Amino acid sequence: MSISILLVDDHPVVREGYRRLLEMHAEFSVCAEADNAQDAYLLYKKHAPSIVVMDLALPGVGGIEAVRRIREWDKDARLLIFSMHEGPAFALKAFEAGAAGYVTKSSDPEQLIRAVTAVVRGGNFLSEDVAHALATERLMGKQHLTESLTPRETEILRLLATGRTSEDIAALLNLSQKTIRNHHYAIKAKIGARSDAHLVWLALAAGLVQVEA
Repeated sequence: MSISILLVDDHPVVREGYRRLLEMHAEFSVCAEADNAQDAYLLYKKHAPSIVVMDLALPGVGGIEAVRRIREWDKDARLLIFSMHEGPAFALKAFEAGAAGYVTKSSDPEQLIRAVTAVVRGGNFLSEDVAHALATERLMGKQHLTESLTPRETEILRLLATGRTSEDIAALLNLSQKTIRNHHYAIKAKIGARSDAHLVWLALAAGLVQVEA
């Protein structure tokens, strides 16, 4: 079985490493690479790969929104998130958006190979570290900031927390500024943010954005 892969990561050296890892297996072939969500969407439409292996941390629109867009175009698209984020909240939002697998970059390389195979065959895959963290959170009754948010609201919150204006976000997501403002108010209400500064603090505390962003 030949498995074509669209590889999406904004670091060329990282992509090269994962390309080499994946193509060590004769049935895997990286048919295209992208470093941002928009190119990933266009290349998916052009190449129709068997699977997309995608990072979450992309410039501009993030991986969760990219997953949502691709699944909107092709409801049968198979997408695997391969991310540095180990928190189960990111995995849950990725699955909500339409991903079928989530593997952290700290996982053993063999887990990525197993994940690609499982997702292409129509299954789901969650790396062991995230599965353990998710089980622990559920046993402790812990809730994450984003649980009440949709994948799109999570992406808008992330963009707001990185300093993007309503105009910027509207352009990135192909929405009107009024729609973004409405989402902004709804997000603040859902997460209990008393002000925009509090909203940013909550997003940082939840790990949605890194301090350097």
